[in-house]
Amino acid sequence: MQYAVRRPLLTWLKAQPVAGRRVLDVGCGDRPYEPLFAGAAEVVGFDRPGNPYADIHGSIEAIPVEDASFDVVLCLQVLEHVPDPGAAVRELRRVVRPGGLVLATTHGVYPFHPNPEDLWRWTDTGLERLFEENGEWSSLTVTPGAGTALTVAMLVAHLADLFFKRAHVRPLGAPLVFALNAGGEALDRAVPLLRAPVPGSLNANFHVAAVG
Repeated sequence: MQYAVRRPLLTWLKAQPVAGRRVLDVGCGDRPYEPLFAGAAEVVGFDRPGNPYADIHGSIEAIPVEDASFDVVLCLQVLEHVPDPGAAVRELRRVVRPGGLVLATTHGVYPFHPNPEDLWRWTDTGLERLFEENGEWSSLTVTPGAGTALTVAMLVAHLADLFFKRAHVRPLGAPLVFALNAGGEALDRAVPLLRAPVPGSLNANFHVAAVG
């Protein structure tokens, strides 16, 4: 059900300049994206206490590292779960060196997923304001991940998957989910306007690149 988020996210991350750089993964979870950063000088995982995959633990509002100590700071699919996103962004800015890069992603339109809490959804302009009001950046870009067609396909696929799951025949729904994702992705690719954050658009996810 996460194709509309994960496929564009992986493509975006692969294009980021992390080779030879010191990377902090904020809210690292089980570190699913770390293979993409094999060329980094070091990848440090940070998360809440209790996560065995993290190297350091604490609160995102007070990350226990020195100021300006990382070249690249990741915050992937985390901000929707944070009680105070502004405080989190201020910490991301604090720990990245001058000229360093903060890469953040979070949801625009997505099913409710409380693990442990699901608190926020954004627009591109909302994310721009969040970052502009909570840090000084030499450049800031917010771009959609999936376009409107793939986002709608994701929502329909989610409902279809729930139906097949509750009917105890979930594997039978897999071809439909695949077809929805493939069709939505193809339509977004064919019609550029569907990929743009314009009035009436729906975007599953947004990618933020902020240079300190």
